[in-house]
This record gives sequence, structure tokens and C-alpha cells, in this order.
Amino acid sequence: MDLNNTPHRRKNILTGDWILVSPHRTKRPWQGKKDKSQKIKRDSYDSSCYLCPGNERAGGVRNPDYLGVYVFKNDFAALLETPFESVKDGLFEAESEAGICKVICYSPNHGLTLPLMEVNAIEEVIRLWQKEYLVLGKNPDINHVQIFENKGSIMGY
Repeated sequence: MDLNNTPHRRKNILTGDWILVSPHRTKRPWQGKKDKSQKIKRDSYDSSCYLCPGNERAGGVRNPDYLGVYVFKNDFAALLETPFESVKDGLFEAESEAGICKVICYSPNHGLTLPLMEVNAIEEVIRLWQKEYLVLGKNPDINHVQIFENKGSIMGY
């Protein structure tokens, strides 16, 4: 098992708690932190954006020409679907932690965030959240479904 490139959980020998470790995520694309205040990008299409309709994602897959909300499996997920064996070496203990991570694009126009969207478009996003929550929650291998939002250039857009 390659602990430097495979998601797993490690046991804190002082507390007995298990901590999620996702070392492979350091390979995610990142354009560098910018400290200056930035104007919100409101372009409806950016040919260099790996989330825009029809563009190639950072992982090499091409997005369809989507017109509304769009969901796909994260190319650089914090968890992988395939578990591996456990490791115990002296005080060090690690176990596999598998999961499914997805990305939801609210709109083909990435300048739109929930506060700027029309009510019907927000409802479409919420319906997709509900669908994903129910489908993932019925999977017997999944113990927790978490929906959250990353925003801004620090997160890649």
C-alpha cells in the first residue's frame, strides 16, 4: 500500500480517533493563491475553464455541452471508491477509507452563484442535492453524505 498516494484513515494513538488522510489530493490543479481583492468573474464561457460546457477537465475527460445544473465524479476526489488493506507498524496504524466525491456545476455560467441565480435555477440545484443525497445515502457502503460548497480562485475557480 502506498500511503503517500492513497486515501486512508490513521488512528491517533493518544485519543483513539480516526483521521481521514487524502495525500493524493496534492495533485489537484491549483493556480496559486492571490491576496489582492478580485472582481467576480461573470463570463458565461471561458475556453480555459475545465468546468465549462464542452471543455476538457483537468483529469482529461470532456464535459458535455450542458445547459443547466451538471454533476460528475470529482477527478481529484478526497476519497477513492476502491479500498486497500490496513497497515499496522508499531505505533502507526492506518485503514482504508473509501467513498464517492462529486462536483456539481450550478450553471454553465460560472459567474452565477446561488445569491445571483433565479429562483427556478436555485430550485434545480436543490433538487439535484436531494437526488444525490438520496441515491448516495442508499448505498450500503456509504456511511455519510456531506453536501458543501467551495468557492473562489483558491479552490480552482
